[in-house]
Amino acid sequence: MSPSIDPTLDRMFRHMAWANNALLGKLIDLPSGSMDLAAPGSEWTVAAILEHYVRSAGFYAFRLGAQIPEFTLGKPSEASDLVSYRAICEIYDGLLRTQGSKSDGMTTFLREGRNITRARSTILGQSIHHATEHRAQIGDILVIHGINEVDLDDLDVWALGDAEGLGE
Repeated sequence: MSPSIDPTLDRMFRHMAWANNALLGKLIDLPSGSMDLAAPGSEWTVAAILEHYVRSAGFYAFRLGAQIPEFTLGKPSEASDLVSYRAICEIYDGLLRTQGSKSDGMTTFLREGRNITRARSTILGQSIHHATEHRAQIGDILVIHGINEVDLDDLDVWALGDAEGLGE
């Protein structure tokens, strides 16, 4: 556990990182063309959603004051891209978890030319919810197209407890 982080918050960040890693592992093994799938009537493909949510994790960490490494992220299209995404996501998730050990308070960041001030806890909470929302969207898109390898029940907090051997 990170120094002085609340155990519940730490578990939430451990779950997010674990679920992100597990999802990316499943995506690596999908058939060619799976990253180009979208929900009916949507332009958001699996690749676009994945790029958005991984990139956003870095932005959330940056907004909290973390020094994030620079990566070039394009929309992933093949397994080697997903391996890189997995490594980048792991770094961003770790930075967010570290930020969770810092005291709450306000932080100001520049967004679209405007200074935005938010509570650190708002950004931390949003980072977790944002990743969960987009993992679910990706899972749903795949199911719509008959690809059932991503079962969201395999990515829930209960499954994390089983994976950690805690049976929580």
